[in-house]
Amino acid sequence: MALALILSSFVAAARIGGAAQQYILAAHRIDPVLAPTVLLGRSPAKGATGEVTAPDVFRRMLGDIEADAVFGMVDLVITGHFSDPEQVDIAAGVLERVRVVAQRQPVIVVDPIMGDEPKGLYVMPEVADLVAERLLPLADWITPNAWELARLADRPVVDPPSALAAAQALGRPVLVTSVPLGAEIGVMLWDGSEAVMFAHPRAERAPNGTGDLVTASFGAGLVEGLTPAAAAERAARAAAEAVQAAAEWNSVDLPIVALAERVVRPRAEVRIERL
Repeated sequence: MALALILSSFVAAARIGGAAQQYILAAHRIDPVLAPTVLLGRSPAKGATGEVTAPDVFRRMLGDIEADAVFGMVDLVITGHFSDPEQVDIAAGVLERVRVVAQRQPVIVVDPIMGDEPKGLYVMPEVADLVAERLLPLADWITPNAWELARLADRPVVDPPSALAAAQALGRPVLVTSVPLGAEIGVMLWDGSEAVMFAHPRAERAPNGTGDLVTASFGAGLVEGLTPAAAAERAARAAAEAVQAAAEWNSVDLPIVALAERVVRPRAEVRIERL
């Protein structure tokens, strides 16, 4: 049995954040354990403020999870949204302990959720800085969007060549979402030696949460033993599949549960280009 620990947001009425990733991982038969950093009824993009998990509560919650020997069974850790700088420090300690006690070599995927176009930074600057300082060095893979990659690498990301240059400057294996490609949008994999772009037509309107979907799908693929390139391709296809279905069904959210089998075995076309 594979098990994943998710440190991210819980949003009750939207398919975004850690709550959405639970469904994706479950579809892949990976048991999810979510420690929420914030509780919201609906998406913050719609004005929700929710309740931040107090650092002491977050610490005790993770302590209880560890007390049940869950850390020793972890195959995958995904970190996402943090609402408080102290939460990031707590998360870093968790990643360090999981590395020591896990029975199998766990895959650690850090999604450095900081901001996006056009709003820019939407977490506290201290949170963004600590994610870069404390969590990125502990990650096997980083999954920023194009805006976050630009902030982390301190250089613009406006197209595939600039995305590749920023990834190389960052010096870490990355899977970058929302790389601009004119009429297309892409997911770019940089594993330290080669770069591959997986592109599909840009939707006129896409629900929030595609980055969360890509991160969870990619992590699941790595746990299943896929190569990073194969896991990235499937994740890009899954995102395209979900966006297409949302448009067909006129859904304001990604229909992750209804699409479970299609997310695991996506058929959407992507254009593959080696950079």
